[in-house]
Amino acid sequence: MSTIEKALKKRNNDGTSESLHENVSYMPGVDPDSLSDEQDDEANTEIASEEPYIDFFEEEAICENIGQILLEQGKLREKDIEKVLKLQERKDLFFGDAAIKLKLLSAEDINSALSKQFGYDYISEPPTYVSKEIVVAHKPFSKQAEAIRGIRSQLLTHFSAEHPRHVLAIVSPNSNEGRSYVAANLAVAFSQMGKKTLLIDADLRRPRQHTLFGFGRKLGLSSMLAGRIEADKLSDLPNSFSHFPNLAVLGAGPVPPNPSELLANARMRAIVDEISRHFDMVILDSPAGQFRSDAQSVCSVAESALLVTRRDKTGINDTKELLNIFSRSNVTVVGAILNEF
Repeated sequence: MSTIEKALKKRNNDGTSESLHENVSYMPGVDPDSLSDEQDDEANTEIASEEPYIDFFEEEAICENIGQILLEQGKLREKDIEKVLKLQERKDLFFGDAAIKLKLLSAEDINSALSKQFGYDYISEPPTYVSKEIVVAHKPFSKQAEAIRGIRSQLLTHFSAEHPRHVLAIVSPNSNEGRSYVAANLAVAFSQMGKKTLLIDADLRRPRQHTLFGFGRKLGLSSMLAGRIEADKLSDLPNSFSHFPNLAVLGAGPVPPNPSELLANARMRAIVDEISRHFDMVILDSPAGQFRSDAQSVCSVAESALLVTRRDKTGINDTKELLNIFSRSNVTVVGAILNEF
């Protein structure tokens, strides 16, 4: 029986939740300028300038392995490798620096090979279906990606062994504040460090994860919540990706006429509880806080929430109202991100 099948057959077991941290702490080390805005219709295609070549790995290991990787990728020929090794020895250079000096490779080629060598999910030639908003995959050495990894590090402190429920909702007071962007990039970032990660698009009004990762909306969370999915289709969920072997994404599915009722159903918690047993980290892309009932239901199921706000857009009153809702729902706010432009 698949994970999804088990989840559909389970029902909610009431239990106590953690109390709210009354004061929201802003995560240190996060460059708010590096966070992208969430768009309604099109993915934000603006990304950081060309990333620098990484040269901090052991030279000997690179010499023994990176040449073979580049050979397999068709980037170098045997005679090219010989030229690189000769220049490397003569000038005391790193393999990549020597190859670039000979104009045989670009910094992008070297970073791609290093990422493969060290098991880092990096898309040097990204498929068209993956949005460029997924900066930790497209531009893993950019300022945006570094900011996302900084947030990930802070979250790892919270989701330690002492906190067995590794489920987090990403929420913002209003739409267009960067919520889906942060959720998608955090999910990929966790998967890049080897953690089996599930991203759930729980925004049943204005879902975006199917656009960011390029899959269909015929089946998804709404289908499961409504019980309108055939048993032989359960194996199709969640979506998996060859470029991100540790990542799975459960899309929102068809937009239903009754999102509030579906998200408030006990089946929502049953699905998340069952699926989370099979993953190291589960991230929920929550509806915006302006849809109070939806956001409250999703964040209550997660029990932990990361708040995303945007400078010059998010109102203080809207933020306070959302925090008051969390307080009444026993949702732990683990931190907040100020998205500044």
